[in-house]
Amino acid sequence: MAAIDLQLIWMGNLQFSGSVGTQQFCLDGDKQEGISPVEALAAGLAGCMAIDVVHILARMRSVASSIQVRLQAERAGEDPKRLVSARILFEIVGDVPEKHVERAIGLSREKYCSVWHSLRRDIELGVDYSIRPQVAPIP
Repeated sequence: MAAIDLQLIWMGNLQFSGSVGTQQFCLDGDKQEGISPVEALAAGLAGCMAIDVVHILARMRSVASSIQVRLQAERAGEDPKRLVSARILFEIVGDVPEKHVERAIGLSREKYCSVWHSLRRDIELGVDYSIRPQVAPIP
């Protein structure tokens, strides 16, 4: 199994500085300094499928000259304001057969997109915590 070791550090307000390995990012519930966690989830879904499509098309020797991806999603109006729908549009430029694009998108959705498959309700979630007392500074 592959592991992900992600760290978040609270920066104040609803902002967290995050890192995975040497890559850094910012999450912000108020969307002032970074994207919200749900926006990060949506970006992960679109990015995962986009990367799959580029990789699969390349393996089919159908390399596009440009690919743009747009995701539009709807969230529930009440808590938890989860994603209730998402639509992804791939705009592909190049001499790429339609059947290859359809196959690449289908393979991503059905087999390869780990973000899409991670949205399943049967994912095990464990949560632990520790509390340490505040240490007074030495005078």
